[in-house]
Amino acid sequence: MKMTVETLVNAPVAKVWSAYTTPEDIKQWNTASEDWHTTKSTVDLRVGGQFSSRMEAKDGSFGFDFAGTYTKIVPNKLIEYAFGDRAGVVEFVPAANGVTVRVTFDAETTHPEEQQRQGSQAILNNFAKHVVVKDKAAK
Repeated sequence: MKMTVETLVNAPVAKVWSAYTTPEDIKQWNTASEDWHTTKSTVDLRVGGQFSSRMEAKDGSFGFDFAGTYTKIVPNKLIEYAFGDRAGVVEFVPAANGVTVRVTFDAETTHPEEQQRQGSQAILNNFAKHVVVKDKAAK
């Protein structure tokens, strides 16, 4: 089953793209809740390139790697990737006051759909906040 989450980011597309694809930025926004964090991130942003993010509970009780391979890259517009036997797409859609970031992915079968949707939406909301704060700080 495909699942989609999206958010509007009030920043120029180049800054949105950069924050989505830069490991140091990813480590700052890639979390669904305050008790988790991303401790490591790597990005080789090219078709066939690999990505990986290590997410861990801050209390050290659990952690996992989210990793895959980029299958299509259209700068400032689209990222397609495969992870395991699943696939995902990130679209960067121009909007009147920023960029809509839409993530569509194959849901997994271990966790309930709503939990996956809520977690993915929370991560994307953190991403939007991170980009806006970073953009304001740069001005």
